[in-house]
Amino acid sequence: MGKTLEHDHYKSSASCMEKSIRLRDRDEAYALFGERDRHLKMIRSHFDVKIFARDNNLRIAGEEQSVLDAYVAILALLEKARKYGQIRTSDVEAALLNPDGAEVDSNPQIAPLGLEGAKPMTPGQAAYVEAIRNSQVVFGVGPAGTGKTFLATAMAVAALIHGNVSKLVLVRPAVEAGEKLGFLPGDYQAKVNPYLRPIFDALGSLLPMAQIQRYIERDVIEIAPLAFMRGRTLDKAFILLDEAQNTTPKQMLMFLTRLGRRSKAVITGDLSQTDLPDRQKSGLADVIWRLDGVEGVKVCRLGNPDIVRDDMVQRIIDAYESSDRARQAEQTEQKQPAPESGAGENHGA
Repeated sequence: MGKTLEHDHYKSSASCMEKSIRLRDRDEAYALFGERDRHLKMIRSHFDVKIFARDNNLRIAGEEQSVLDAYVAILALLEKARKYGQIRTSDVEAALLNPDGAEVDSNPQIAPLGLEGAKPMTPGQAAYVEAIRNSQVVFGVGPAGTGKTFLATAMAVAALIHGNVSKLVLVRPAVEAGEKLGFLPGDYQAKVNPYLRPIFDALGSLLPMAQIQRYIERDVIEIAPLAFMRGRTLDKAFILLDEAQNTTPKQMLMFLTRLGRRSKAVITGDLSQTDLPDRQKSGLADVIWRLDGVEGVKVCRLGNPDIVRDDMVQRIIDAYESSDRARQAEQTEQKQPAPESGAGENHGA
């Protein structure tokens, strides 16, 4: 292909670069660019580069790595256009996600954590981390303090740092627990921030706040309420749904169907801490019943031995469980029918 394309010209500086490609004719340009330059706009947006087309010349400009990635993707698309006479939008999407043409694995593999202060402390946590590395959809279920959210967030950050994914989407359902959103002060973002605070805290313990802010501004990290996920498809992303016990079955299905190419989803929750209205079925309990055992899905059940917070948390949870068992036994005993009066006596004349 190198002989048929004039693509050796480029100019570079410390951080910026330009590369150019010579197209054969207008028909080839139309096939590559798509109707109303649809394909060209997708490439520009994905790689954050400028693309100039004049006559049969294509010029790509921007930061060095972005230009190189866009250049490789365009060459792959141009080869397909010359072979088949046209390219589809799905071909462009595939090239953007996989510009070097290598075989695409639907489940992005994640390198070991390697983050300061983020490592599994119990066998259950180690199994949870391993499941996140190797499975595309993981459910982490267990009581407070077992590291469900923190370890999932740490794995998401590791995936981003090592280039396994290009975006983190961290989600929580905004279920009202005693307070109404409308009565909270501030605009909508201020109203939902309290629900997202635990995720911010986990991120803040793994990355400098300035870096987190840059990622958020560039939309590399997105932190949002569950309702914001409707209608989207997320490619090459690590998606974390926290406090999933507060989802409904329909919301859970909506969330799981956001999963796109080379994406991974981790869903965490504590089935004993639901804030849903009475008699409302939890989407977390429902989905575990439906998907446990499905290929590519892993359910990790963490328990009291996996609690790594202060010992007081462990003692509080143990006390609650002990009192619940005692109350249940007492209620069961009270429901036992009393023996009939005079049972066993002779009532004959």
